[in-house]
Amino acid sequence: MLKEAMFYEQLEDKKVRCNLCNHRCRIAEGKTGFCKVRQNKEGKLYSLIYNTVSSEAVDPIEKKPLFHFYPGTYSYSLGTIGCNFRCKHCQNWTISQVNLDEAQSVEITPEQAIDRALAAGCKSIAWTYNEPTIWYEYTYDSAKLAKEAGLATVYVTNGYITPEALKHISPYLDAFRVDIKAFTEKFYHELSSAHLQPVLDSAKLARELGMHVEVVYLVIPTFNDSSDELRDVSRWVVENLGKETPVHFTRFHPYYKLQNVSPTPIETLDLAHEIATEEGLEYVYLGNVLSSKYEHTFCPSCGNMIIGRGVFDVEESHLTEDNKCEYCGASIPIYGKYGGYL
Repeated sequence: MLKEAMFYEQLEDKKVRCNLCNHRCRIAEGKTGFCKVRQNKEGKLYSLIYNTVSSEAVDPIEKKPLFHFYPGTYSYSLGTIGCNFRCKHCQNWTISQVNLDEAQSVEITPEQAIDRALAAGCKSIAWTYNEPTIWYEYTYDSAKLAKEAGLATVYVTNGYITPEALKHISPYLDAFRVDIKAFTEKFYHELSSAHLQPVLDSAKLARELGMHVEVVYLVIPTFNDSSDELRDVSRWVVENLGKETPVHFTRFHPYYKLQNVSPTPIETLDLAHEIATEEGLEYVYLGNVLSSKYEHTFCPSCGNMIIGRGVFDVEESHLTEDNKCEYCGASIPIYGKYGGYL
């Protein structure tokens, strides 16, 4: 379904500039932007993917991963087609890098999406699997309906959204789960065809706008795993997002165009946890690792485990109903209530 795009300006000779993401593509008549799903038709910009769904699931919120956002609940999760990055290690490249005419998809209206989320007993709706920013018109309309229905809302994002677009959706967007893919411009340029600073800016702005922010940093051997880089990103989060911000260092497995790179050694992830903790982060998690104690949440005041997790779910909770540690009474920065009380 075609829908006229939001956030673009008309230029000379029927060209347009898309101001939705930080590529700010200048698009000639008949052409698409970098994301391949926003097209200039006779001087107007259109989304080619409104209502277009490639992926649908009811996921534990911990799978996003979001560990401090309605823990122990389920999130109705949707993805579409396309992306504004070209990550060589993308695990969802079959939907993010596929051409629109080659993709398998169905149409789900915003109204139907909300109905399905409620019918499944979900606490939230998440736009995920590929980049939700390029799906903006659909996610914006859906988010407004979600809030009316009492659903929480989630972007699982690469953070390349423009400030104006993020501010516009902010009254209807509760969680901003952002990937900081590395802490060097070189990585972003060579592996993702993007830039680092806009990602940092959007994460900081999301926090300022009142969204719940959690950070994922995929640790890729030889590309972004140096001690200095791990320390730099940890320090940046403390100084700009706050020491209570959950940070997930996750294990890389070979995908797509990085098949020749080995999985992340567990020792490297342990080092990332050690460094981040040294820099003052209070909630540091390790992901894509089975049976790690660093999947659990520990109270920074008394050290006791207050949320115990298995594979993408909560197995035990020692939170009170007002999100305090059962052992010492310290307040824990959780957005929403643990699902066990619902």
